[in-house]
Amino acid sequence: MMRHYATVATKAASRLRIRGKTLGLDHFIQRQRALALWRDILRSTAGIPDTPTRHDMRQFARREFEQHKDVSDLGHIRYLISYGKTQFDSMKSSLVNSGVLK
Repeated sequence: MMRHYATVATKAASRLRIRGKTLGLDHFIQRQRALALWRDILRSTAGIPDTPTRHDMRQFARREFEQHKDVSDLGHIRYLISYGKTQFDSMKSSLVNSGVLK
């Protein structure tokens, strides 16, 4: 006779499915970090009063994100996020120094 306990898992652990791919916890975390970087870029560029400059900055960021959207290697994803943050911080500081952003 087999006993059934409430703590026995009958299904496999749930995973996030994006575009037909199943993502594990590490990919989920890196995806959240990438989204946070994207939101930070959008918020910061919203403060640029010059419309063409704001548009160019957003288009540059969008192209970079779209160019690397299919990367699945966790090490490469971590590198891209880190590099993106560094690039964004230097762009932001140069805009602050030039008086475009406050």
